[in-house]
Amino acid sequence: MKKFLLPIAIVALLSSFMIVSFTEVVNAIKSGDATEVAKYFDNTVEITLPEKSNSYSKHQAELVLRDFFNTNGVKNFEVIHKSENVGSQFCIGNLTTNNGIFRTTIYMKQNGNKEVIQELRFEK
Repeated sequence: MKKFLLPIAIVALLSSFMIVSFTEVVNAIKSGDATEVAKYFDNTVEITLPEKSNSYSKHQAELVLRDFFNTNGVKNFEVIHKSENVGSQFCIGNLTTNNGIFRTTIYMKQNGNKEVIQELRFEK
């Protein structure tokens, strides 16, 4: 019985950290706060925008995201689908902006003791 409780406790603990950081990322996107989103970037982040797609360093990715948010004027973000696996999670949502709605995908993965964003996609 004890053999089963420890792995379950570890998974539950890791999941609770993942849920908190994921919620913080969603809230930061909802408010158009690139600096807050960037706190969760991995060392390199794949960002896909309607006009460009590339892999960026943490700092470059923050600048690209800030420019995207400023150009489009974020109004709201609504999660429409979310999925978790041990050590990773992703969601699909709609980012409502002054320039229309962007289908948004966020992919996060466990990296050591921290959950990081590895990919962000904004598609018109």
